[in-house]
Amino acid sequence: MKKINDFLAGLPMTIVGGVFLVISLVLSKCNVAFPVDPAWATVIVSGIPLLYLSVWRIIHNKGISKISSALLITIAMFAAIAINDLFAAGEVAFIMAIGAILEDMTTERAKKGLKKLIGLAPRQGRRISGDKEEMIDAEDIQKEDILRILPGETIPVDGVILSGETSVDQSIMTGESLPVDKTVGESVFCGTMNRFGSIDIKATRVGEDSSLQKLIKMVRDAENKQAPAQRIADKCASWLVPVALLIAIITLIVTKDIVRAVTVLVVFCPCALVLATPTSIMAAIGQATKHGVIIKSGEALEKMGKVNMIAFDKTGTLTYGKLKVSDIISFDGSLSENDLLMLAASAESKSEHPLGKAIVEYAKEQSVELGECNNFKMSAGKGITAEVNERALYCGNEKYMNENGVSINDDVRTELERLRLQGKASIIIAENNVCIGIVALSDVPRLEAAEVIKKLSAINTKTVLLTGDNKMVADYFAKRLGIENVYADLLPEHKVESIARLQKEGNIVCMIGDGVNDAPALKLADVGTAMGSMGSDIAVESADIALMSDDISKIPYLKRLSNATVNTIKFAIMLSMCINFVAIILSVTGILNPTTGALVHNAGSCFVVLIAALLYDRKFE
Repeated sequence: MKKINDFLAGLPMTIVGGVFLVISLVLSKCNVAFPVDPAWATVIVSGIPLLYLSVWRIIHNKGISKISSALLITIAMFAAIAINDLFAAGEVAFIMAIGAILEDMTTERAKKGLKKLIGLAPRQGRRISGDKEEMIDAEDIQKEDILRILPGETIPVDGVILSGETSVDQSIMTGESLPVDKTVGESVFCGTMNRFGSIDIKATRVGEDSSLQKLIKMVRDAENKQAPAQRIADKCASWLVPVALLIAIITLIVTKDIVRAVTVLVVFCPCALVLATPTSIMAAIGQATKHGVIIKSGEALEKMGKVNMIAFDKTGTLTYGKLKVSDIISFDGSLSENDLLMLAASAESKSEHPLGKAIVEYAKEQSVELGECNNFKMSAGKGITAEVNERALYCGNEKYMNENGVSINDDVRTELERLRLQGKASIIIAENNVCIGIVALSDVPRLEAAEVIKKLSAINTKTVLLTGDNKMVADYFAKRLGIENVYADLLPEHKVESIARLQKEGNIVCMIGDGVNDAPALKLADVGTAMGSMGSDIAVESADIALMSDDISKIPYLKRLSNATVNTIKFAIMLSMCINFVAIILSVTGILNPTTGALVHNAGSCFVVLIAALLYDRKFE
């Protein structure tokens, strides 16, 4: 039965029903007799899904929700059939079918994101037992197992490093723009990528307890918490159905005219009410799409207008998510900044580390001619040594310099601390055991970010920063952009906790992010907005709204659009109720019959659609 219902409720069969309804109208106006009224086809095609929906709700829904707009329209349809007005019966069923299709088109949500997130889970791990090394399935890994992770491999479980040093790309979990240097005793997470050195780890959390599996579970749980928006017509049905029946019965008793009673039921059908929401939403979604904003549901539009707090991820959202050289500091009077850049970039030219690559890329942008790099050696997670133009250079962090006997004086330490407080990553350049300079790198804030924060503040919308970066980096960026509330060092579950806490404080929260690690928070927030063009597929799938141009200046526009949409829906509903009220009076007095009554309230439905369509071309900039 469900398969038949789904087939009949689909767009192709609904169009077929509409064609037969038009044929029925034309034949009746031309006084052409036909053995079987074509409207019967519409009644069957659009009426069976309507009957199925009303019965299903009576059986499965609880309490007053058993009484729905579908039930009222079903009653009107059967009443029209009873007095042999098949056009009226087919018309009310057809309008309801169109409303259902429009709503489905605007609220259908893709489910691919969770599958992609599950696809990130490692399938195998390399277990070490004595001198034996074997590849086993990830689900067979037990707690306390010793695993070896080679460069380029994904870490299959949460664990602690027993031996080796490396840099781990854990952006999937924390959103951090830089790989994190790891050494013995430090924790690593399932699903993160080992970038350089080989490490041996002891499994601490496996299977469903691992960080990645918890992330997957949070997305599932958050998705279940997102209840589908209930139609406004159904909210009103608890009193529409009894009122319509009461008026029809009173009309029948007083006038002794069953046609008038059926007409009351027909014109009382909330078809315009049913169309008001999905058509307004569809027009608004079309308007937003023209501006590069993908809105996945009408519920998101409505809630966006009520949002009073916006939580931003940092990397890739407020910033471009790309490291760039920000400072070149020379401690050698004979070396200019350009000379220091040439030495650093030449030494790093063979490096695979993101910091080294960023320095080389910046040098090329500045048209700096690189020298020849010889005797290149890399220490994973620490730094490199190389000879450039017969100069032996060390490039790396402070720990690497100490291990190689490079002296770090107070002036260098002062600069390193200043850069650290600004959230910048520093590469120390040394020669002959003396620091000759520092090259600092930083993620670059989006040009429009500060202006967006300012505009949101002007419309009484609070902003908060939720990031996996460390506190110093987060505070530095927040201060530059004018964000007062900062939460740093957050794993995905911490972001979810922060969103929940903000909601408990009475805030309606919109979360804006771009990474896999943002997916659970995007789902839990009242409105989730993802950076579409550069954001991860999972973040986009988890969000209610996607900014396809990564232009966060669209956020104020979204609020204006959502407010206008809600106001249009309210106006359309009021208009439809007024039309219904007038039509009921005309029906009771006998001025309208079921067919003309159906045409009148059909005209009202078309007027509602026209009002909604005006949203598409309205200016909100």
